[in-house]
Amino acid sequence: MVRDPFADDETPELETVLDALDDEDCRAIVSVLDEPMTASEISDESGVPLSTAYRKLELLTESSLLYEGVEVRPDGQHASRYAVDFEEVVIALDEDRNLAVDISHRARSPDQRLENLWSEVRKET
Repeated sequence: MVRDPFADDETPELETVLDALDDEDCRAIVSVLDEPMTASEISDESGVPLSTAYRKLELLTESSLLYEGVEVRPDGQHASRYAVDFEEVVIALDEDRNLAVDISHRARSPDQRLENLWSEVRKET
């Protein structure tokens, strides 16, 4: 099944979101993302070592808390850029009295939608 590159991501597992929110390095990364940055820039700004930053960025994107876009460069050496992708995270009891997570995402710009499409094409090739 091919994922719709224009659709919003599905809601992640509660445990994944809680792991990211509970992680000090993840919170440090989110706190420095006023604008999209590369992993190296995030590492420099947050003080999180680059090798650790990559793992935390993966956790944050899996948690739907960060958006990973692709900066297309003329030399072909494209770079991932990360941005905060949520307005609000709500943890509540569902009708079965189980904890559930709901993430309010920011609206995606046309450029971000094009980045999503480009990312999906890169994954398929």
